[in-house]
Amino acid sequence: MLGRREIVDGKPGKYVWMTYKEAYDIVTKVGASIRSLGVEQGGRCGIYGSNCPEWIISMEACNAHGIYCVPLYDTLGAGAVEFILCHAEVQIAFAEAKKIGEVLKTLPRSSKFLKTIVSFGKVTPEQRDEVEKSGLAIYSWDEFLLLVIDNKAMKRVTETSKCLTETCAGTFVSLPNDLSMLGTVGPPVPNVDVRLESVPEMNYDALSEVPRGEICVRGNTLFSGYYKREDLTKEVMIDGWFHTGDIGEWQPDGSMKIIDRKKNIFKLSQGEYVAVENLENVYGLVPDVDSVKDGLGGRVRLILSGAAPLAIHVEEFLRVVTCAHVLQGYGLTETCAGTFVSLPNDLSMLGTVGPPVPNVDVRLESVPEMNYDALSEVPRGEICVRGNTLFSGYYKREDLTKEVMIDGWFHTGDIGEWQPDGSMKIIDRKKNIFKLSQGEYVAVENLENVYGLVPDVDSVCHIAHKLLLEERILLFMIHLKKDMPPP
Repeated sequence: MLGRREIVDGKPGKYVWMTYKEAYDIVTKVGASIRSLGVEQGGRCGIYGSNCPEWIISMEACNAHGIYCVPLYDTLGAGAVEFILCHAEVQIAFAEAKKIGEVLKTLPRSSKFLKTIVSFGKVTPEQRDEVEKSGLAIYSWDEFLLLVIDNKAMKRVTETSKCLTETCAGTFVSLPNDLSMLGTVGPPVPNVDVRLESVPEMNYDALSEVPRGEICVRGNTLFSGYYKREDLTKEVMIDGWFHTGDIGEWQPDGSMKIIDRKKNIFKLSQGEYVAVENLENVYGLVPDVDSVKDGLGGRVRLILSGAAPLAIHVEEFLRVVTCAHVLQGYGLTETCAGTFVSLPNDLSMLGTVGPPVPNVDVRLESVPEMNYDALSEVPRGEICVRGNTLFSGYYKREDLTKEVMIDGWFHTGDIGEWQPDGSMKIIDRKKNIFKLSQGEYVAVENLENVYGLVPDVDSVCHIAHKLLLEERILLFMIHLKKDMPPP
């Protein structure tokens, strides 16, 4: 969902949401405008600023045209933005209005590759003059949307990009360059047959003008049956078709939209069955539960948290008030995102990132200088990952690649602790670059160097405890020189 709060008399009001169609139309315009400036498939586009609808729209426009999206960060030091622009050879940069000045500081050095700047807001006359002196073009957001206004031209530019989709798991997957599939799980993968079966008791007709019914799957990738539960297997496997219990709706483009659940009885990991309606009725007695559920649409069944640690008390709270499974995952850009994910029905995994996903190998490597032993009774060490989903290396930085890729194992720099149930708990960081709860990276050495420039400061020490990072806090202890007068 994309939207923003209305500001009424200087105070934040209600959220105003965009429809999928509105978002799709703007993504199409942005993509066409990018291509009209000569940025081809495989080109580089930088995006700089805090989360907002324009950020996501710009990213989706890049995805639709096979253009590499390069986030720009300034938390790694003053020269980070210039370095990223030049190193990645960024051709066009989108930036939050208040960040335009930081982009301009990189001129003229970044202008070797950078040719266009787009502001998420307006552009001042002074900014326009400075950019034009460097031979670049700059547009406000509204101006950029009007670069390609002819529908035929927009269609022609948009259709020149054809992205391939590769799938190795799952039953459905949406196509990367088809924004009409937003809100769906896409079409079936090639190795399965899928049909809908009518559910009269819920008024779902698989043969109606808009086909709706229980999703049934057939193919060689199906399971052979529930272990020692032939009775349950017979319930869901009928004439070779597996009945999922989920209600789907075929879309005109051949994609599937999940709209309901036939059976609201779930089986926990210990074999116990739970009727969620009963739990919802109990939780509904707790004050404010309904308001939380309604705020999420009222039908949320699964919440997946990643990018930064989720506090245990927050995870527990969300499980209760949303009546949903709350999972934590862990991964890095270098590992193609998800590497661990917790199991939905296992409460013992609270505070962990769960076990590894099936397509990777994971091991811990001892870190003697930090007293972490991967072979101790409680194994602790640096998390190392191996598998076909790893990145091929850092762009133009073979030296850095060799540092982290050793004998085929990617060294994450994070310290993990294996749990008895096979899940992983992140307990420390080997490298001194920390990720705050909002997903922002901070190089603490840069901050220490800045504080160290103060004449009266003798030494600086930073404390980056896990609980502090969850609250977006970096704590510094500063020792003043002995001859300093008392405050």
